[in-house]
Amino acid sequence: MASAAAAGAPPGPAAPKSRKSVTGTRRTVAALFLLPALVLLGALVVYPIGYSVVRSFYNASGDGFAGFDNYKALFTDDGIRTALKNNIIWVVFAPTVSTALGLIFAVLTERVRWGTAFKLVVFMPMAISMLAAGIIFRLVYDQDPDKGVANAVWVGVHDTFAQSSAFPKAHPGRESPLKADAGGFVTSAPVHAGQPVALPLVGVAPDQMPDGAKKAVAAGAEPGRITGTTWQDFTRGKGVGRLGSPDPSELGYAGMRIEAVKDGKVVASAEAAGDGTFTLPASADGALLRLPASNFEEPYNGVDWLGPALVTPAVIGSYVWMWAGFAMVLIAAGLAGVPGNCWRRRAWTAPPSGRCSARSPCRCSRRSSRWSWSR
Repeated sequence: MASAAAAGAPPGPAAPKSRKSVTGTRRTVAALFLLPALVLLGALVVYPIGYSVVRSFYNASGDGFAGFDNYKALFTDDGIRTALKNNIIWVVFAPTVSTALGLIFAVLTERVRWGTAFKLVVFMPMAISMLAAGIIFRLVYDQDPDKGVANAVWVGVHDTFAQSSAFPKAHPGRESPLKADAGGFVTSAPVHAGQPVALPLVGVAPDQMPDGAKKAVAAGAEPGRITGTTWQDFTRGKGVGRLGSPDPSELGYAGMRIEAVKDGKVVASAEAAGDGTFTLPASADGALLRLPASNFEEPYNGVDWLGPALVTPAVIGSYVWMWAGFAMVLIAAGLAGVPGNCWRRRAWTAPPSGRCSARSPCRCSRRSSRWSWSR
């Protein structure tokens, strides 16, 4: 009877699986999910790193074992040491400074009344990418006035009050009566009244000629005066034009200064007209004609301290400023729930949730200046 009753009784509940088997199943599933990522990580990261470490002990050809020679060269080569120094700056120095500035900015935005304006100043450089910021600084601080905006503006202001030379590359050509003298040029023989003088030069590019330059004209003789012409004695084409006399296509050196010198003293001076002609009084008779060095000074190129020495720190500074703005956002996000008055008084305690919300608004107690909240 007992056996029959036992046979007709419903089966009891199945025995629960052991904790060890459940844990093993979960680990297997987790391993299967992680396996593709681990395979890719090993193939693309771990293996290349290990292979690079092994190959670093071989020579440049890869055939012979070099030991630690490559590592010795790593710390003795100037270029590699410079690269290491730059990496240390970007990996250690720049993040530290950016985080510190971000903390300072976050505090300032909570403590000052003009916090919104301050945020605007901090975030304004972020309107453009960091690459664009680097290019802008490169263009602004380039030492060449034709490229750098800062030097171009400075040169423009300088040239407004001090006219630059129009003939920095001018020099005597073949069969010229001029010779070098203290940065300028002087005639090899004295000049006399009534005898026109030719002062030919070459070396000025056509697009660099003065705006007032006109077709050169040979000066006529004037009794009791010294007359002459200074011009660009060059005509394009082989065998075209005559040396020592103005040709139809040649331009005068408008504005060229000419001085008459006797015994080392300037007795008279004049400036060439648009066609290159000039006239000196009778006091210049028997003097040497000199084209002073001021005619041939190099154009003003702005300040010398602009260039790579300033561009690199400016680019680094711009990057640090931008990252400081990002750090300010992250740090300020943690202070978003702190009321300004309690925060400024430095007398507050955090609520249980750590943040203010619609369900648990926070307010500052007038007596204790501490946090208080209601639910």
